[in-house]
Amino acid sequence: MNTFRSLVDRVLAGVLVLLMFVAVINVLWQVFTRWVLNDPSAWTEELARYLLIWIGLLGAAYAAGRQMHLAIDLLPNHLDGARRHALEIAIDVVILAFAIGVMIVGGYRLVSLTLLMGQQSAALGLQLGWVYSVIPLSGAIIAFYSIESMMQRVRAARGRSADVGQTKRSSHEID
Repeated sequence: MNTFRSLVDRVLAGVLVLLMFVAVINVLWQVFTRWVLNDPSAWTEELARYLLIWIGLLGAAYAAGRQMHLAIDLLPNHLDGARRHALEIAIDVVILAFAIGVMIVGGYRLVSLTLLMGQQSAALGLQLGWVYSVIPLSGAIIAFYSIESMMQRVRAARGRSADVGQTKRSSHEID
């Protein structure tokens, strides 16, 4: 499982770097055409918006996998042992339920509906269903990370593994 997780981490990090690179080039082109050529490109603003959506949602999945997501840790810091493990597993269950129910199922319905209706973006002519497909994709990645985290926490609660809190990585470390 660790090798698969490492592969997911690397692929996701690579995709995010690529999307950020494309976004920077896109915005630079937009600025160049607007201020130097005095003829703004019609499609760059829309592409920047869609890239921001993809970067935001995939970045959230990456942060969830690194356990660097936004969290209120007041209660876990006052618990230890079995109670802390139980709370952290319960939090992972809630995250998993959200990822499956809202992001995967709801996102799939949104993608299906927009593809069925044939909605297209104004400037790029992309089917919006493909733009929205990042929602169930990110949900699946978050669900994977949540299940993997739960398995680590259960092993830690049973005393077979190091404390899961020690697996938290710094925000700039990439495998």
